[in-house]
Amino acid sequence: MQSSGTSIGIDIGGTHIRAARVAASGEILARATAASSPDPTTVFDRCLALIAAIRTPEVIAIGIGVPGQVIAASRTVVSGGYVDLSGFDFATKVETACAVPVTIENDATMALLGEVACGAAKAAQNVVMLTIGTGIGGAILERGRVLRGHGTAGQLGHIVVDPYGLPCVCGRTGCVETTSSGTAFGQHLLHAGLPATTRAEDLLRRADPKATAVLTVWAKPLRQAIDSLITICAPDLVVLGGGAGAGAVAALARFPAAPSWFSAPVVAAQLGDDAGVIGAALTALPRPKRVILVNGVPASGKSTVANALSAATGWPVLRLDTIKDPFLRELSPVDRTFNRTLGRASYAAIFDILRDAPAGTTAIIDAWFGFQPTQIMTQGLARAGVTDITELWCHAPPDITGARYAARIAERPAGHPGADYAPELIALAAKAQPMGIGPVQGIDTTLPLDLQALLNWLNEPHQRT
Repeated sequence: MQSSGTSIGIDIGGTHIRAARVAASGEILARATAASSPDPTTVFDRCLALIAAIRTPEVIAIGIGVPGQVIAASRTVVSGGYVDLSGFDFATKVETACAVPVTIENDATMALLGEVACGAAKAAQNVVMLTIGTGIGGAILERGRVLRGHGTAGQLGHIVVDPYGLPCVCGRTGCVETTSSGTAFGQHLLHAGLPATTRAEDLLRRADPKATAVLTVWAKPLRQAIDSLITICAPDLVVLGGGAGAGAVAALARFPAAPSWFSAPVVAAQLGDDAGVIGAALTALPRPKRVILVNGVPASGKSTVANALSAATGWPVLRLDTIKDPFLRELSPVDRTFNRTLGRASYAAIFDILRDAPAGTTAIIDAWFGFQPTQIMTQGLARAGVTDITELWCHAPPDITGARYAARIAERPAGHPGADYAPELIALAAKAQPMGIGPVQGIDTTLPLDLQALLNWLNEPHQRT
């Protein structure tokens, strides 16, 4: 479910400060731009002016992407480059001035989140992104979550590719930022005696030694850094963004990766300069609690689907039997009526766990929801603060469902129905239906699970409305 408001995203770069008012769908509704500055107070004043130029009453939050290291949880900027906001409580000052919540994050992380939401990395769970501009920024998505380490992981522009190279602003020598950023490209042009306005795309159309030399010293270290990141992170893809991202992707075609155990596609960002503002705006919006209901009659294959989805995304599984079975073992013997009483209590426990979970939580609930009235389920989810509900309807032919159930009876605690339940289950499987309280995707569990197709469906726009 989308937020009812809009938000403003700000991308603070070394050359420009970009701002956009963005809908929850990622659509840009208005935009404004100003020149950047190394002075934090000037940057602050210009950001406020940009916000004022595009703000409407529907704006409920502001997101800001800044260069350098950011501890997002505490909204603390701890380092910077040309624009150094460390020691300047930027988020609090903007929040006080604008009277709406402000989120602050590394600019490359914001760009990554924009590309994941509606760009080149849409629906991907494991992504490495490099933004190539004045410097080189970076961010990593691991199973759908930004990799943060102890707070500032992802500074990929500071991977060392030449220990005998140029000194870097970070204090080390030979970082890929010193060889393959947009600034470095300009230096390579200068050393080759080529015009400063020359682009990588211009050089790719030429075959002379100067063009080849510039492309080589610019793109080969970048290839080296990307190959190392692929080996370390095993991403679904690597996205290159920033002002020189598309040119870098084209230049890398001249320097293909060496044959290796490790590979991943390298693609250009699709959102261009808008990635940062879109990512910042969407990150700032209040995040709903989301539940994936993995529903189906007993032995329909729910747990297999839930476990595979959890392994791919990191979303926790709340399983009815996980809560109920310890009580069955402790209270044995338990008849079927009391089993159902424990089932209702277990649902209440799941809703209470979700109620206490933070905003933005996504959880998988693995259970057969058919023995409870739909109203009980919707009321429980509402009490838990869940506003985004998707249902995966697991099914198999009734006779297969019955055979599965009979095969696992010995593994289940006393108190679950025994072998005499199989005929009843077969009849139930023939008529059972999904609840339909959110978008529904049917899954035939007699077929191999197409996990990527499922993830793609879960990330479709209709899932956010």
